[in-house]
Amino acid sequence: MNRTKIDRLALRVAAALLACSFALAQGTPARFDGNWATTLSCPAKGNTEGYTWQFPSLVKAGDLRGEHGTAGEPGYLLIEGKIKEDGSAKLSANGVVASRAYARGVFTGKGDDYSYNIKAQFQDTQGKGTRDKGLGIVGRPCTFDFVKQ
Repeated sequence: MNRTKIDRLALRVAAALLACSFALAQGTPARFDGNWATTLSCPAKGNTEGYTWQFPSLVKAGDLRGEHGTAGEPGYLLIEGKIKEDGSAKLSANGVVASRAYARGVFTGKGDDYSYNIKAQFQDTQGKGTRDKGLGIVGRPCTFDFVKQ
């Protein structure tokens, strides 16, 4: 190959690499992006009643955000976190206790704030998660099911 052809080839390769890096910088849609139906199930434990909530979640650029209820009101729950390319996620949950009947803990009552982490694994159209159990004294084995819409 002569020098001119090598220069042109190098220029084309550089342009292609620049275009790829520009596309990545613009935030190409992540594999899990879209609307998801989320189901939270917490079984009864001791004197605490069980419950199941269904609510929408949205994944945008790999970031999941789901909300149940009205922010700041009893029964509110917000889950957020990043889903990695392999589908694994550590999500955070923050909420407001709906009723003493559904809350664990000696000093917990309606309107109190709570939080916990969720370990989840997503596939292309579904995902599963479990609530961390804290020290095993307060938490209970709540599960999350995610279905892409």
